Amino acid sequence: MDLTVRPAVLADLETLVSLFEGYRRFYEQAPDAELTRGFLGERLALGDSVVYLAEQNQRALGFVQLYPIFSSTRCRRLWLLNDLFVVPEGRGRGVGRALMEAARSHAEATGACGLELATARTNHPGQRLYESLGWIRDEVFLHYELELKDGAPPA
Repeated sequence: MDLTVRPAVLADLETLVSLFEGYRRFYEQAPDAELTRGFLGERLALGDSVVYLAEQNQRALGFVQLYPIFSSTRCRRLWLLNDLFVVPEGRGRGVGRALMEAARSHAEATGACGLELATARTNHPGQRLYESLGWIRDEVFLHYELELKDGAPPA
């Protein structure tokens, strides 16, 4: 497979919107290309996330998005692997593995002490991929979330 994985740039926005909409559908979100375009465009323009794009024969097959976070106990940078998506026809062909390896290489190149991710309990193919790459399921800490009403900043 002649697969290329490269950092995405703002010029890739429309390609990423299409992929990201597939990702959102996987997580049972209603389609909203304008919301996605605004969100991803802002991330890329501000440089507050890093996105890698996987392509074969000029066809986008998937992406991974990383956000910088920090470990207070280790006093070092971590990367949150927040989003990973491969189109159905690209699955089982090494695309996800290549994207995960690009994420790891990026973390190593930036001197990070590690990467973190969370996935749906039902995402068994993803879990198999992560574990095959040496990722370890956290059995010590519980993950909590606090959802805020509409996520908008206070007026």
